[in-house]
This record gives sequence, C-alpha cells and structure tokens, in this order.
Amino acid sequence: MALFVPAEPGPPEDVRTWLRTIGGAESNVACHLPGLGVSSGWVSAVGDDPFGRAMVREIAAAGVDVSGVAVDPVRPTGLYLKESGAQGSPVRYYRAGSAASAMGLDVLDRVDLAGVRVLHLSGITPALSESCLELVRALLAAPRGDTRVSFDVNYRPALWAGRDVSLLAELAGAADIVLTGDDEARKVWGTGDPGRLRALLPGPDTLVVKHGERGATLVERDAEPLFSPALRVDVVEPVGAGDAFAAGFLAATLAGADPLTRLRRGHLQAAATLLTHDDVGAPLEASVVDSLLTADAESWAAARLTGTGVMA
Repeated sequence: MALFVPAEPGPPEDVRTWLRTIGGAESNVACHLPGLGVSSGWVSAVGDDPFGRAMVREIAAAGVDVSGVAVDPVRPTGLYLKESGAQGSPVRYYRAGSAASAMGLDVLDRVDLAGVRVLHLSGITPALSESCLELVRALLAAPRGDTRVSFDVNYRPALWAGRDVSLLAELAGAADIVLTGDDEARKVWGTGDPGRLRALLPGPDTLVVKHGERGATLVERDAEPLFSPALRVDVVEPVGAGDAFAAGFLAATLAGADPLTRLRRGHLQAAATLLTHDDVGAPLEASVVDSLLTADAESWAAARLTGTGVMA
C-alpha cells in the first residue's frame, strides 16, 4: 500500500505535510530479501493510479521481481497513515475495496511457483475479503514439492472485527514455518507460551514466537526451544520490525544457518528497521552484522544499536 508518515512534528490532526512511501507486510519482506542475498518476487494487485505505479516502481527498485503484480483498472491502490513514535505508531488503513482486496483464485493462473524455495504469506491477506481467504487456503492446500510455506500471523484486530479469528489458527497450522508475536498468539490460540503453542501447532516444522523487545524463541520439530534475546536499540519507530525479522530469519534459514544464527539474523534485520521511520530500513553495515552474528552471549547482550553505530 501507499504509506504516509508525518513530515513535520505535532499531533497528526495538525500535520499538513506528509511523506509518501510504501509499506505492507509481504512487500516489506520481499524488499528486505535482495539485500540479504536472496532473490524475491512480490505478487499482489494495485490500482491503475499514481500510488500503484509508484509502489511497483519502488519495490522493483529494491531488486524485487514484480512481474506477478496485476493492475486493476477499476479498484484503487490501498493506502494507510502512520503516526510515528518510538513507543508505538497508530496506523489508519484505507483499503476497503482496494485492488488487493479483490485478489482471488485467478492469481494462481498467472503466478508460476516452480523453483520457489519459500512462499511467504501473512494473516493480513485472508482478512481482506472472502476471495483473498479462498486464495490463501488454495495456496496452503496446493502440492509443494520442495517449496516451504512461511506464514506470519500478523493479527490485525480491525480486520478481524466480527470475523472468526480461529481461521488464523487453521491457516497457520497448514504452513511449514510459522512466525507469531506472543501477544497476537494469545488472541488466536489463547496462549503466548512457546511450548504450549508448539503443542497446539503440531503440523509446522518451525515455529518462531516473538516476545517484543525481549527476544524470540525458536521451536523446531524434535528440538528443544531456543531463546535469543533481542538487541538493544534506540528505537525511532517500531512498525515494520516484525516483517524485517521474518526476512532475516528466512534468509538465514535458506542459507542453512544454525538456529541461533537464524534468530540473530532476524533480530539484526529488525534492528535496522527500528532505527528508521520507514517500514524497510537501510541495511546495517556488513562489519556490524558479521561481528554481532559471531559475538558471544555477553557481547551480544552488551551491544546497543543507535543511529550512529554500535555502542557497547
């Protein structure tokens, strides 16, 4: 979607100048991956309007294949406003009747998944419309071959108002890799405890439970849970950090990294986004990433990321 953030200080009702950028869970993940050495493609629909053209152009500029994006001649591109703040950023969506909300089974006819190693989905898409729900169900039910399906719960209360949130549990249970925050897991499964969630989600091979600024826990089949603390970050604004974590974790998973490195890659990518107002932050310097990935537990815990570098 087109994303607008305040370009001047003050309460949002007094702000007259807004900066237009782009955002969206799946497109955020897609935009992070090329910088991590992983080719990616983004499949969606946009309106035949300036916002849609800008989105496709800018996502492509990040190195993402946008050949799977359809242009709807009737419906508009969705947009949202973000009130940026370090403690949280209220978001207001304007996407009812958008081009993306009209996606359905026809998407399957124009997208070739041959050779795709990971298909990343989120709980936002099935909440947009019945046709989007039908599409996500079909993707999860399709033969996979060597493709793994990743599902980020991304529970958005406003989208699920008056709807059965247990649908998210159904969809997540059919994936291979599931990412969820412990707070949203409590809404969907009634618990944010990684062990209990693992018992409630026996199907997926991999479960990642994010605990906000505390860290994240990885629970894989026949393995003990592994907790990795998050890095300390001078947070500018938090929206988009979950998508960044997903991209870092998935990139490291595709590279065959060990469990701790996979979690740390997620934390490092999230940290880069926490340091910016944008949903996709500039990558951290390679030297910073390399040193922190191999740091011992004490050095990792002592590190603090700021807008000017790493402090210890």
